[in-house]
Amino acid sequence: MAYPHTAGMDEVMAVHAFRDNYIWLAPGPEPGLVAIVDPGDADPVMAALAAHGLKPAYVLCTHHHGDHVGGVATLARHYTIPVYGPAAESIAGVTHPVADGDIVGSEAGGHYRVLAVPGHTRGHVAYVGAGRLFSGDTLFVAGCGRLFEGTAFQMHASLARLASLPLDTRVYCGHEYTLANLAFARAVEPDNDAILAFERRARRLRAAGQPTIPSTIADERRINPFLRTSQHAIRQAAATISHRRLDTDAAVFATLRRWKDGFKG
Repeated sequence: MAYPHTAGMDEVMAVHAFRDNYIWLAPGPEPGLVAIVDPGDADPVMAALAAHGLKPAYVLCTHHHGDHVGGVATLARHYTIPVYGPAAESIAGVTHPVADGDIVGSEAGGHYRVLAVPGHTRGHVAYVGAGRLFSGDTLFVAGCGRLFEGTAFQMHASLARLASLPLDTRVYCGHEYTLANLAFARAVEPDNDAILAFERRARRLRAAGQPTIPSTIADERRINPFLRTSQHAIRQAAATISHRRLDTDAAVFATLRRWKDGFKG
């Protein structure tokens, strides 16, 4: 199923895949052309393209996990388009390997800058441009990705980099994990009214069958514990759960990530 989003001049379509993945269709270099972000499955993408009279301009891959790139080969058989993906990872079908600082796309449709954001995987990248951030599995709404290949230090640095983007940047992540992430955020910071307000909004959207995404960098800086490791309440909560003093934001982050890994709230 495809869900259109419109925010001002922004038009990004969420294509649902698997249990909780989103594949994003973002405006391309001219009307009717779209960038396909993280196509884990080709079938719903091609169905959405046909239903809305769209054609693909290029593909953006954030990392090598199959639920984000599993549809690349099929799309490549149907369309002759560039496929961008992290040079530091092996992804079948990538025609244009990218690294930190590279520019992809077209200025006519809002080009995207590549940001290296290791942590979830060693070579994970994000794409930022036209007021949008496609963060893959690095930054989620109110959360962050698990550390499958990278280190806590790397992920903390990657999240800090994303948190420094303009506050009105819209965050498009790869999964609908928002309500579970907010439950954890409440456990960490129970007196944060912004979390409660955002959760009410998210529940309304889910009840209506709509994605909770996008958020904004401003939202994330208010509600996401993984971006708030310098806050006293969060440092105190992390120290309590770890039974030791935590002297750095990176140590607080590492404790939060371990806590979240086993969280059953």
